[in-house]
Amino acid sequence: MARKPTLDPNEMLQKEYGYITQTAFQANEDRSRVTSFYFVTVGTFVAAILGTQFEPQNKMVSLAFFILFAVLTFMGALTIAQLARLRAAWHESVEAMNSIKEFYIENHPEVESAFKWRTKDIPPTNKPYSIANLIAVEVCMLSALTSGAGMYFLLLVIGGSNWLSWGLVIASVVIGYAAQWAWYTRLLVDDR
Repeated sequence: MARKPTLDPNEMLQKEYGYITQTAFQANEDRSRVTSFYFVTVGTFVAAILGTQFEPQNKMVSLAFFILFAVLTFMGALTIAQLARLRAAWHESVEAMNSIKEFYIENHPEVESAFKWRTKDIPPTNKPYSIANLIAVEVCMLSALTSGAGMYFLLLVIGGSNWLSWGLVIASVVIGYAAQWAWYTRLLVDDR
């Protein structure tokens, strides 16, 4: 008969806590990378456009710019989705770390004062003015501007260039921002 391996619960909890700590850290690092990639991509394309000798009468160039800005807006939506899911992953990791803390406190009440952050202190996933929240606002704003630019170039393709067309551009910026923000807040909810 084979012997059961002995397990040290403290060592298991320490390893689990270490793993959870790494996942929380990695979620924060990934948020930074995702955002930087999006900002650099949009900046590069805008710089390329500004560097061209663009003529508004050229419908093929306007169509190409419309497609480009539509793709950038879609990339903004994907970036927002990644930011939301990474924030939710960070939140789940913090909940898991606090679960281990609560276990230790329950079994060793003398260590309670060693833990400043507890389950009740976990910030909400969409904490206003947090770094995660502000980064999401930046991406939503930039993506809204790319949707407005896309609308502008689409209107050039179809021949619209009057005060009404500027109203459509502004409306696409506002609607683009609202849609991106709604998408972000919807994805922040834990699926558990």
